Amino acid sequence: MSDLDRRGFLTGAIAALALPATARREGVAAFAQAAAGAKAQRIDIHHHFAPPAWVLEVRGRPLLQTANTTWTPEKSIEDLDRAGSAAAVISITNPGLWFGDNQTTNRIARACNEYGARLVQQYPTRFGLFAAMPLPDVDATLKEIAYAYDVLKVDGVGLFTSYGDTWLGNAAFRPVMEELNRRKAVVHVHPTAANCCRNLDYGTAPGSIEYGTDTTRAIIGVTFSGDTTRYPDIRFIWSHGGGSAPFLAGRIDGGSANAKARMPAGFLAEAKKFFYDTAGAANRGAIASLLELVGTSHVLFGTDFPPGGTNLAVARAVAALGFFNDNDLRAIERDNAVRLLPRLKASSA
Repeated sequence: MSDLDRRGFLTGAIAALALPATARREGVAAFAQAAAGAKAQRIDIHHHFAPPAWVLEVRGRPLLQTANTTWTPEKSIEDLDRAGSAAAVISITNPGLWFGDNQTTNRIARACNEYGARLVQQYPTRFGLFAAMPLPDVDATLKEIAYAYDVLKVDGVGLFTSYGDTWLGNAAFRPVMEELNRRKAVVHVHPTAANCCRNLDYGTAPGSIEYGTDTTRAIIGVTFSGDTTRYPDIRFIWSHGGGSAPFLAGRIDGGSANAKARMPAGFLAEAKKFFYDTAGAANRGAIASLLELVGTSHVLFGTDFPPGGTNLAVARAVAALGFFNDNDLRAIERDNAVRLLPRLKASSA
């Protein structure tokens, strides 16, 4: 299935939502049988690592999940092998790198990137690297981009949706966007909870709502600011199926007329250019909304390992949705990632 027309999608989605539990179980069983005998191909585009220098800095900080402090390269490889997956592109997760001190952030970013690059060098067909960036320090970030690409030969860049209370799309970050555009960078954006909203008392942790909301704020930020029009060669990957943005896309697009000078084609046209991963979104409600916005050519397999899910669990969940045929699954699990990151074409176990 390539890009879906709206009527065709709705027909398939309604049918899939009505699948009985037995049919979903049969789909999972078929997936497991196929995976057992197939050559490893799957690429996990949203997979976290925890360099020792980062762990020392983030212990005890808000938004840290314990599973990230006990990560090892062996655990990642074991997770890939258990699911018959080929490779993972690693990145830093919450609580990120920025804690109010530029010098500390710059040091930790460099340590993370050098550690990650050594890991890729040791296992070139099993890992890729989205380099950590020391934003909101723009000058240091420009230097780190140059070092990451020219010396470490990274696969792309990892950013967060916001830094403090400053979201992507802010004019202060424009020199960074300009440089990423010049390098035709693949940019994986991970959600966080902004200072404004991480301590709101409504009965659940920030990851339940704020991560999806912050992703939507960042998507609006880079589109309505004109950054996606100004810097068309940046290839953004948004985590967790784009947060709440696909569900709200029509409503957001209603404001496009107010940004016509910065975003001439409108919000929907810009949002359709992005890529979105399945981490935290491998359920039929989220994927149904996402497929209303983009076709399968813009969906990437991701797990949010280690805290978010294993390769095996997420692969089974995606296969059991009932939305995708074999060609769709191959595109989501491998081909779309290879199109963005050709080096990973050699990845197989």
